This record gives sequence, C-alpha cells and structure tokens, in this order.
Amino acid sequence: MSRIRIRQTRGTRPHTRSSRLAAAGVAAAATALLAAALTPTAGAADRPGRATAIDNAAAALVKEAARLGLTSAEGTSVRDVVVDANGDQHVRYDRTYRKLPVLGGDFVVHLAPDGSYRGANRATSRDLSVPTTTPALAAPEAADLATAALRAAHLGETLKKVTAKPQLVVDALHGAPRLAWRTNVVGQDSLGNPVARTVLTDARTGRQIDAWDSIETATGDGQSLYSGTVPLETTLSGSTYQLKDPTRGNTYTGDAANKTDLCIFGICVSRAPATLFTDADNHWGTGAASDRSSAAVDAQYGTNETWDYYKNVHGRTGIAGDGKGSYNRVHYGSNYNNAFWDDSCFCMTYGDGDGTTFGPLVALDVAGHEMSHGVTSKTAALTYSGESGGLNEATSDIFGTLVEFYANNPTDRGDYLIGEKIVRSGFGKAALRFMDQPSKDGNSANCWSSSVGNLDVHYSSGVANHFAYLLAEGSGAKTINGVSYNSPTCNNSTVTGIGRDKLGAIWYRALTVYMTSSTNYAGARTATLNAAKDLYGAGSTEYNAVAAAWSAVSVS
Repeated sequence: MSRIRIRQTRGTRPHTRSSRLAAAGVAAAATALLAAALTPTAGAADRPGRATAIDNAAAALVKEAARLGLTSAEGTSVRDVVVDANGDQHVRYDRTYRKLPVLGGDFVVHLAPDGSYRGANRATSRDLSVPTTTPALAAPEAADLATAALRAAHLGETLKKVTAKPQLVVDALHGAPRLAWRTNVVGQDSLGNPVARTVLTDARTGRQIDAWDSIETATGDGQSLYSGTVPLETTLSGSTYQLKDPTRGNTYTGDAANKTDLCIFGICVSRAPATLFTDADNHWGTGAASDRSSAAVDAQYGTNETWDYYKNVHGRTGIAGDGKGSYNRVHYGSNYNNAFWDDSCFCMTYGDGDGTTFGPLVALDVAGHEMSHGVTSKTAALTYSGESGGLNEATSDIFGTLVEFYANNPTDRGDYLIGEKIVRSGFGKAALRFMDQPSKDGNSANCWSSSVGNLDVHYSSGVANHFAYLLAEGSGAKTINGVSYNSPTCNNSTVTGIGRDKLGAIWYRALTVYMTSSTNYAGARTATLNAAKDLYGAGSTEYNAVAAAWSAVSVS
C-alpha cells in the first residue's frame, strides 16, 4: 500500500436480550423493557449506579415511548451507560425493527439524578417502519454484489479466498428507512494480508446504498523500538515470565509468526497465532527489530499507556469499560504496512511494515489510535462512512495524540503528528497526518464544505483534527516539544486554546454521552457544545472556545 490507514475491524456487537414495547398495556411493556434493561452490560458489576440508571431508563422508555418514536414492532438493548459524578445518567440503546438490526436506530436517554427523564439524542427521528421485511433481492445476489464491490475497491490487485456474509437490516442512516442487506465481504491480497469491505445494498432494488472499509486503517522493563526502555508489568508462571499484565485486565502480547487470519463469510474461523511472549529474566527486547520481542515491548507499552490514560483521565477501566484487557498480535503478515483494531477478537494487530515506506507499526500514538476505535465502537459507534466516518477517524487521532502527551515519554514526546515514528524516507512526508494543518499530508481537508463527506474518511477527518488542535493550542505559529506548528483558520479569526486536558474532557463526554452513529460535523458541534456546557457552564470560556474553534474550521 502507498499509504497507511490506521484502522479498526468492526465486528458484530454482543448479543443482548432485546426489549419490546407492547402496544397493549403499559405494564406488559414495562416488564419487557425492564427485562432488557437488566441484561448485564459492560462494567455493570464494578460501576456503582449503572444498574439504577438502567432501571430508570427502562421506566423512561415506557413513559416516553411516543416521544421517542418507539412502537410495539421495535426492540431495544442497552449498549453503554454513563453516570456523572453529580448523579446524572445517560443510557445508550440500540434498536431493532421486527427483530432486524436498525442502522441509525440508536439513541441516548438522559436522566436527572432522581431518575426523571430529561431528554434524548436520537440518530434518527424518523418512523422506522418499512413496508415489508421480505427482501426482493436474495441473499446470494447481495453477496455477489458485495464481492464485486470489494474487487472494484481493489482494482488491479489479485484477491483470493473472498467470501461474503449478508445480513438483513433496516437502514435508517441514509434517508427514509428501508430494508437492506449489510454484507461483510473479506478476502486476502497476493501477500495473504486481509482486505475487507462492508457493503449496504437496497434489498428491494439491488442498488448499492453505501460501502466502507470494515478494517479501519491508519496503524517490564523492556527495550522498545520507538519509546526507549519502558517499565512493564508481567506475570511469573513457574520460572518463566509472561508478557501479560495482571494489573490491566491481563492484557497480553503474542507473536503472530508472520501469518494471517482465515476468514469465511465475514467471520474469521482461524486466526493467526498470538503465541504469548515469554522471557527468562524479565528484561524484554533489545531495541532492535531483529529481536522479535522489541516490537512486543512497544505494543504492550502502548496498550498500557492507553489503558492508563482512559482510566486515570476519564475514569474508563478498559476499552469496553468493563475492566477486561485486550491482546496484541505483532509480526502479522508479510511486509504488512498496517495496524488494526478488531472488535470480533477484541485485539490489536500490528504489521512489520515493508521497511521502505514504514517500519513496524507499533508506535505509541498508533496504539492509542487503534484502541480508541474500540472505545468508539463501544460508545457512539460512529458509522465508518461520510462525515461520521471522518469523525470516527478523528476521534482516534485525537485520543492517540492525547495518549502520547499523557505518556510523557522522553524518547517519543507528545506532538500533533500522527505516526511520525513509523514513517520511513520512502513515504515522502514526516508523518501520516498533521493536526495543526491537515492539508499538509496532501489530501486532508482543513475546512468543512458540503463535499467533505465524499472524501475518504482519513481525509475528511482533517476538519475535526484541525478543530481539536485549535481548541487545545489556538491558532498561529508556536513550538511545542521542539515541533513547530502554524495553524491557520478558515475564517481568518484568531482562536485562543484552552489546553489538551479540556479538549480531551469535552471530546470524551461528547463521544460517550451525545454522539450517535449518524452524527455529522454539525452534530459534532452541537455535541461538543453540550459537553462543554455540562463540564464548564453555558457561556463559559471553554464553551465559547468550542464555538470559536468550530467556526474557525467552517462548521457552524
């Protein structure tokens, strides 16, 4: 590949018991809703107030069903819960229509500390009913169309082992709700590396509605490749140390042995190994790529710093908020110029790069970027297409950058460059992306326009990256940690920054409380203003700075 796309593979969400609003009788509806609401969710056991919030939200769904547009044909399932320090509660739901998943049916219910209903954010306010749930286009036909779309997206490449798995859904993301096939199609390139695409097809006409990459790209003591000598928490098993961290949910790192996954019908039935790294003396790696443990040190360290950032800064324990760790696979594939987060295995995977364009893709900001895709998936689940896809990518760039600053590593100091450690001279640029002036990568947008949603999500993300830099640091020229920046504004205004900590607090709250799968740039402005109002007050310096930074990138 000529360009890395730091990425995540979007897996299926955990199956939870769905609730149903019965048309006949509030009591029956309340029973069904409470049954769904009490289905265990991530972190329910160790986060006080979650169970109460879920009970309160279930009662609110019954009382506010008409206002929320819920009908007896729909089911709901809890995806995530946020309980504020002051007792405010925010419960996020996914929705089904006649047992079919609804794309864009998600919503967040907001409750006061006493459990009373305050309002909701809905991905769509439309009626979700469709004339029929029987498709005119058969599943095999949808699979063939999706396979053709994958091959078209990789025109000129020889693909092998291509399989497709269609799922019938209701699409409420693209205008009036309609019956559609969501098809995950996967394959391998000539080197055996994975390629994947999600294709949305109208189940009545066979017309393609949308398509996006379903692998979202970019990318003790131990001697790492990029971050110097770093501390590692490990596990002693007998007389051997394992690269497994018992203090961070047993997160571990394994060797993929340069193999790749075998995926059939959109499901990986055989994964490249993740053979746990072990060591005799608990001193890992040499800092050289020739020692396979060196890349493992970087991966484990990146996981640790990302875990600590979310826990210590945002109070989120683990990517899913449930205290459970993930795992890393390093040395994946052959000359693989990529790294990706995969929901279906809840794991990070890193290629070694080709040595010309990229080195091993285990840098700290890459780890923070990829694992943040997991956080997005477990919260707003921003659709990886159009403007919401740009916001998805930008979220990972923003938090990957904040993780790097949080780590305060003297060998890899915090900056607003993405992937600067992994690029080689053959790439032709100093980094993958530049948050102060995104257009410096040759493709990304500095400013919003009506055509931004038509860009690749790694380029449309530039608008939010530019906003984030301006909100944290302000406009104009400056030097931070030895790196020179000069951030312009699209409206020739002067923006005064409020600092990285406040940027992170505002974006995290917007992501976890207000954004939904269909949030676009205008919606992101509203979500971050709401977050700033919650945290600092309406009309505060921070609130006004958010408004000014969005205006400075032409989002109004």
